[in-house]
Amino acid sequence: MPEIILRDAVVADDWQVLRPAADGPAVVPAGRVIIPLPVWLDEQPGLAARDDVGVWLAGTDDPSKIAPSLTALSLIAIDFPKFTDGRGYSIAYLLRSRFGYRGELRAIGDVLPDQLFYMKRVGFDAFAVRADKDIRQALRSLRPFTDAYQGSWDNAVPAFRRHDRAWPPAQNKS
Repeated sequence: MPEIILRDAVVADDWQVLRPAADGPAVVPAGRVIIPLPVWLDEQPGLAARDDVGVWLAGTDDPSKIAPSLTALSLIAIDFPKFTDGRGYSIAYLLRSRFGYRGELRAIGDVLPDQLFYMKRVGFDAFAVRADKDIRQALRSLRPFTDAYQGSWDNAVPAFRRHDRAWPPAQNKS
């Protein structure tokens, strides 16, 4: 069974990601499945009662389309088709800050260990690291820094506002 990082621990992943063919209708299988947003929007009336369905968003998807369903979804994934595509960071931040999503927010696709610290800062709490990378080493990369200068989802107050400093600074009289 594949493994993911979930809330700072490596765990077995019992969810499957549905990636339907472009030329045919998607069939949502039984069991824990993460489906693309267009499939969710088309099949929502039949899927609303299932608690084993999550939704994944592409970088081109508008997160406001899923806003009315956020309380019903225990898992939302954001797909990174390649590591250089940063649109998923903005979507994650919007889901957490503007739309108030509190369930599992998972990064899927081309997810590399050196991205995890920044992904966590914008709201991700689960990571499906690319299969050719060591997941335990990736787990260690979640804590490469002791502090961050910028404010973000995990700490909205920037570093310069977190420290009480006298201004102007004292002059060295040596």
